[in-house]
Amino acid sequence: MSDAQLIAAARAGDRRAMAALYSEHAGRVYSVVRRMVGDDHLAEDVSQDAWVRAFEKLHLFRGDSSFGTWMHRLAVNTALNRLRRQGKRPDVEATAHRQPGPPPADETILNQRLLGRALDQLSPGYRMVLVMHDVEGLTHEEIAERTGVAVGTSKSQLHKARARMRDLLSPARQRDEAGNHA
Repeated sequence: MSDAQLIAAARAGDRRAMAALYSEHAGRVYSVVRRMVGDDHLAEDVSQDAWVRAFEKLHLFRGDSSFGTWMHRLAVNTALNRLRRQGKRPDVEATAHRQPGPPPADETILNQRLLGRALDQLSPGYRMVLVMHDVEGLTHEEIAERTGVAVGTSKSQLHKARARMRDLLSPARQRDEAGNHA
């Protein structure tokens, strides 16, 4: 079934259609939320909240964008709201898109781990802006609107986040850390 057919069935209360929508999009939702909140347990909780909201608000889905895009935005907004309620500045990391195909090579897995560790070391504000801009493709104006920071703050944090990532991912730093752990 297509997303449109599943949505129509889910709106009518079909739990199998809801489960199918969840199965299709849960990985991407969890991934973006995890990168925003920086914690596995909180990500599970926020992802669940996002899905509850999605099914409560499914009647509001107009189809102007794909369900995946709508759900992604709802998940991001749910995470941002949770972080605000907790008094934290939002953390946003890169969104990992699950792609079918062969498993990634060991080098790819290693690079993903290095990137994940580097992102975890960024301050929440830096991480939020870096991911929203460089991964999600949002403009600084959109970031400012969603997060409540000034456009200039968004630009400054992006610049500083990129510089920090370059430092964290530099080959010299990687060698130093590998030597310290040997």
